[in-house]
Amino acid sequence: VQLQASGGGLVQAGGSLRLSCVASGRTGSRYVMGWFRQAPGKEREIVAAINRSGGSTSYAGSVKGRFTISRDNAKNTVDLQMDNLKPEDTAVYYCAAGDYYSMSASYGYWGQGTLVTVSS
Repeated sequence: VQLQASGGGLVQAGGSLRLSCVASGRTGSRYVMGWFRQAPGKEREIVAAINRSGGSTSYAGSVKGRFTISRDNAKNTVDLQMDNLKPEDTAVYYCAAGDYYSMSASYGYWGQGTLVTVSS
């Protein structure tokens, strides 16, 4: 599966952005989906995950209550709505597809990153 992420940009603290990831082919609900991020000088971390049906979601503690992951299996898309953004959310964000619904599972398919910059 090939993944294409978009929606990054520059936003002021307190603002919002919506990232979108489109999967090639008729992937539908075949994969668990996740959003990751990597800030300069830091390791990549998982931000949110969503199960195949979209009925279960999980979030990193640092974004819980501010970010919302969703998917549309008919359109092969997974979105990340990011509200009340903080400067520490600045990072390259990646979408990924995997086989296991877990915040610690490995993901086998990755999209290119999209840069999110939050100014103070």
